[in-house]
Amino acid sequence: MENDIIFGKNSVMEALIAGKREINKILISKNIHTDVKIAKIKELAQEKGIVFQFVGKEKFQPYAEYNHQGIIAQISPIKYMELEDFIENSTDKFRSLVILDGVEDSHNLGAIIRTCVCAGVDGIIIPSRRNVQVNSVVEKTSAGAINHIPIIKVNSLINAVQTLKDNNWWIVSADASASDNYYDVKYDDMNFALVMGAEHAGVSKSLLKASDFVVKIPMQNNFNSLNVSNALSAIIFEALRQKLK
Repeated sequence: MENDIIFGKNSVMEALIAGKREINKILISKNIHTDVKIAKIKELAQEKGIVFQFVGKEKFQPYAEYNHQGIIAQISPIKYMELEDFIENSTDKFRSLVILDGVEDSHNLGAIIRTCVCAGVDGIIIPSRRNVQVNSVVEKTSAGAINHIPIIKVNSLINAVQTLKDNNWWIVSADASASDNYYDVKYDDMNFALVMGAEHAGVSKSLLKASDFVVKIPMQNNFNSLNVSNALSAIIFEALRQKLK
């Protein structure tokens, strides 16, 4: 199995701490100044018997376009969870999922993953096609959060939604033309999956039709251009607020 590459201090350190994926080797630039995070990375690598090497800047040339912070790691690919396994293990009430319908930007996906972990979301569903997949940019942007939440990949979002509904999950989709506001839904008394659409196209018509609730974030100044990761944050933290009140 080929290794993936992750880069950046937080991504590498969180992967070491989580211990869920095999790290083959860590490369650290000879020019980097050792700080608390680099020292911790070296300590964790030594504890786990993982090779780390100090190398010249030429090793980082293929990653020059990324903010790698002078550190990269060769790591096993992320393991996706099956939806059926997630549902089988979801015995608690009032759980939450995020479903991404065609999100194309790696930075958006990374930010969404980070937000979901901070807000206690239980899993993220992505389609196997027409959606950005987990890559090194996603891992870097998530600041290591990718290691703390199940990522579920499915071939068909509409089939996944129907499976969730058959197992007593409620589907909430975000759409700018909805009549109901996002804070009018009672998230705290149901298992729900929040569907967020592509940056330009939004949630597909088939998923909107299959949803139990369609909600919007009210906008001011006739300007409706909220980033998908920011929009998700508003809704998912409202659900958390209701849960904690």
